[in-house]
Amino acid sequence: MKNISIKDIAKEVGVSTTTVSFVLNGKAKEKRISEDLRDRILQTAARLNYRPNQVARGLRTGQTHTLGLMVEDISNPFFAQLARVVEHEADKAGYTVMYCSTENSDERATSLLYMLRHRQMDGFIIVPTPGLKKEIQNLVDDRKPLVLVDRFFPDLLTCYVTVDNFMGAFEGASLLLRKGYRKIGLITVDSIQVQMMERERGYASALEKGKKKAGTESILRIPYDYSPEQTVQSIADFIRKDPQLDGLFFTTNYLGVAGLEAIRLSGIKVASQIGVVCFDDNDLFRLGSPSISVIAQPIASIAQKAVEILVDILNHKDVSASCQLVIPPTVQERESTYRQEIKNPG
Repeated sequence: MKNISIKDIAKEVGVSTTTVSFVLNGKAKEKRISEDLRDRILQTAARLNYRPNQVARGLRTGQTHTLGLMVEDISNPFFAQLARVVEHEADKAGYTVMYCSTENSDERATSLLYMLRHRQMDGFIIVPTPGLKKEIQNLVDDRKPLVLVDRFFPDLLTCYVTVDNFMGAFEGASLLLRKGYRKIGLITVDSIQVQMMERERGYASALEKGKKKAGTESILRIPYDYSPEQTVQSIADFIRKDPQLDGLFFTTNYLGVAGLEAIRLSGIKVASQIGVVCFDDNDLFRLGSPSISVIAQPIASIAQKAVEILVDILNHKDVSASCQLVIPPTVQERESTYRQEIKNPG
């Protein structure tokens, strides 16, 4: 099917391409084009199914009304919901969204960011990979509007929206201790990214407050590039090597799902033999039996705030006082932490 151009519309209506361009760019009133002619042009454009070339339009106007969204893994429920809300909120503000997954690969993230810049994105919402700091700094230096989500670089001055990872992990480990679980293990990603470091710090702080020791033997760090089978096997081996382990805190939902499989393979019963809390919710956690206690992130709020900040930047509003947001998570207590509360977990 032939791509319809401004020339086709102009020929159909019997006017110049300049007049059509003014109307399609919302300048009919400014250029004193009559309402009747404006309506004829818009109706013809709709009938011919005209779709503007956003890249070419961006070269002319400096704007494409398109936002670039980079997440870690669009198949992950957290990032899938984040992308859905970002797309919805951006649409309300008059923007379309082009999104992609980095798979937590620095090389892939760099390539995707180059592609998005080449396609003239007006702004960016980015879940950065560990080694993307230089590319983010380049965006900042080039005055490209951007907001980081879920994680950020502490020594890089950027706008970001994230959850209080320290407090969430602290509350998750504390819940297990309050319910009478004595030796709490941490299953986390082998990463130096700020959100994972904060979750590990929150876990350790909760154990310290409960007079428990968070030794290295109680922490399992799993490489991001492990296959699902490797992840399950690593968690199963971790559980089996310490018979005293009676509680597990998972720092991501995909680790939590793998952990439930590892617990089942180990012949251990959730709640009665081992308590479980996971950072991030998942339908499996809510609907399974027993249901799993979680630290739930306010994904909709995170996405809404990220789009709000980015659109404000694009509209040249001053966001310097409110563009670094840390939103508190919520504790969803379910059946996997069933034990009665005790006054002194120590």
